[in-house]
Amino acid sequence: MLDLRRLRYFLIVSDELHFGRAAARLHIAQPPLTRQISALEKELGFQLFDRSSRNVTLTAEGRHFLPHARALLEQVEMTEGITRKLATGSAGHLAVGYASSIALSDVFSETLKRFCSLYPDVQVTVDEGASNHQCAQLIEGRLDIGLSRLLPVGEDARVQVICLGNEPLVAAVASDSALAMQDRVTLAELSAYPLIAFPQDYGSGLNDIVEALFRLHGLTPIAGPTGKQITSIIALVAAGRGVAVVPECAQALVKRGVVYRPLAEPGAVAPLLLLTRKHERSARVQAFVEVIKQTTPNCRS
Repeated sequence: MLDLRRLRYFLIVSDELHFGRAAARLHIAQPPLTRQISALEKELGFQLFDRSSRNVTLTAEGRHFLPHARALLEQVEMTEGITRKLATGSAGHLAVGYASSIALSDVFSETLKRFCSLYPDVQVTVDEGASNHQCAQLIEGRLDIGLSRLLPVGEDARVQVICLGNEPLVAAVASDSALAMQDRVTLAELSAYPLIAFPQDYGSGLNDIVEALFRLHGLTPIAGPTGKQITSIIALVAAGRGVAVVPECAQALVKRGVVYRPLAEPGAVAPLLLLTRKHERSARVQAFVEVIKQTTPNCRS
């Protein structure tokens, strides 16, 4: 295997065509440089430089070998560079899954923006999907990060959970309804209307949270139409098909025919959870976790 240090020496001498100047650039004495070049020539089996005159010149073999040596060293430098980036998490691929109800949060957009700015060589892919499916995707390696509303079933020991905070829930109601005239609404008042939600088999964490909230207050909402996107749910509210209980960040969806009202009940919140594989050692994942923690300083493991 070729000695890379000797190849670097060869490039410097070929640039200078003078052993003294090349040695000065390399901060070594001339005799050791001459010995290293001679050792490289012996290793290669041909002479690189013609020293028969006062001027050092490349031999025909040396001229032919020079671009190959330069390309090899450039490739080595690129490989060393990508190795360093992979080791520090600044290169590679990162798959991030997120629940539909999280996409509108500032945490989601600001974290992605900041991470991509800090680590431009990391290829980030995002995949919208229900909270209920993220654990399996993490364990199977299809996701590196999950942004979820729902704790893993049985708090799966293979999944690490970090709570980034709790987001207040609000009611989305038709702007021409009686509820729109109120400063805040109660769950009892909402239970008189069809409740628009995600499909029952979709695996939505938000569905589970809202249903548990109604049960806590002894209420059974009327089942309304369903939508697989938070935007679809708000559109159905605008169409007068019922009401919805959504995270506060959904208020970013300004749509004619819909208004948002706070809930009167205390504790009406939805957690924002960060999921990773337990004992995850990927530098890219750790870098993403640090960025999102800086975006949400009140998070807790």
